[in-house]
Amino acid sequence: MKVSMSTDTLAQQLGEALQVKGIMMTTAESCTGGGIAAAITDIAGSSAWFDRGFVTYSNAAKHEMLGVDMALIERHGAVSREVAEAMVRGACAASGCGLGVAVTGVAGPGGGSPEKPVGTVWLACYSVAQNKLDCRLLQLDGNRAAVRRQTVVNALEACLTLLEQNPT
Repeated sequence: MKVSMSTDTLAQQLGEALQVKGIMMTTAESCTGGGIAAAITDIAGSSAWFDRGFVTYSNAAKHEMLGVDMALIERHGAVSREVAEAMVRGACAASGCGLGVAVTGVAGPGGGSPEKPVGTVWLACYSVAQNKLDCRLLQLDGNRAAVRRQTVVNALEACLTLLEQNPT
């Protein structure tokens, strides 16, 4: 089993990488309810590289704040690759940030289905300058708090990895 770094360590490393590249970032969160932004802003000086976070828990918020097409949500469901990708692209467009991360999922304890059980999370990370999108399906174990915590860690790791893959 992979042992993850703490959210503080990951957020600190992410901030350093963003500052070196001169990039600001944004978050678009559903199932984490602002947990990624909270982890980032726990780091002193994060205002140098973190611009804003969108908490879009409802479908209406995803549409109104991020421009996610309601037809897309109806066709694929809020917890889908398509919606996570639209959320991150919308957050970057609305904020003007060069890096974004979005998460949408089923944290539980209810709300799951056979197709999308509790612990199903779609995570999308987008680098505007590189036009590179990393979208992944997470199947996480544990209670609501554990699913949300693991999602935050995975989001920070995905952003850091995407930045490291892009030399500029």
